[in-house]
Amino acid sequence: TLKDALNEAMRDWVTNVESTFYILGTAAGPHPYPMLVRDFQCVIGEEAKVQMPEMTGRQPDAVIACVGGGSNAIGIFYSYIPVDGVKLIGVEAAGLGLESGKHAAPLNAGKAGVLHGARQYLMQDPNGQIIETHSISAGLDYPGVGPEHCWLKDSGRAEYVAVTDDEALRAFHDLCRFEGIIPALESSHALAYAAKLAPTLSRDKVLLVNLSGRGDKDMNTVAELSGIKF
Repeated sequence: TLKDALNEAMRDWVTNVESTFYILGTAAGPHPYPMLVRDFQCVIGEEAKVQMPEMTGRQPDAVIACVGGGSNAIGIFYSYIPVDGVKLIGVEAAGLGLESGKHAAPLNAGKAGVLHGARQYLMQDPNGQIIETHSISAGLDYPGVGPEHCWLKDSGRAEYVAVTDDEALRAFHDLCRFEGIIPALESSHALAYAAKLAPTLSRDKVLLVNLSGRGDKDMNTVAELSGIKF
């Protein structure tokens, strides 16, 4: 899991400080790493702010992105934080369902705690011990979340929802079938929520969904879960 990878990386880093650099690809961990990742990733949102008016004549009504550690989401959210009228919606992994306990949705079902050098919402037991998470997507399978997402949740600027494995898998198949695009299973969570949200809106509303990765890496997982043999 992402937690295990972070654990091992940090152990090696603090053991071999003279010869090891710690490089993290998600917006979690101790300062300044969440800030560094956000600043690098925010090119996504900066480009979207320029391109959306060119394509649709205006900014979107909502920006939707999957959230594990939260790097792709904070990358596209950051430029839109000060923009009035644009909803920010993060989509966590509900796994087998929030009630099942087998999920990776700390913003929806976790409590505040400290992990990997940052205070954040965490999946933890009553004694404060980190509990195992579950998601169809390895990139969302993390018990915590970047601290800036916690602030966005607490301040009310962003809304965080959750999508199950089955819903994400269905969205994966739909995008492949209808658009010929293979999304990552991480991104499929955002697509699944967009598909649920769109029918509740008028046709003039504009949704911007961040496709944060390609699904080539997920083909074996999808095939196994879908009963497909190569």
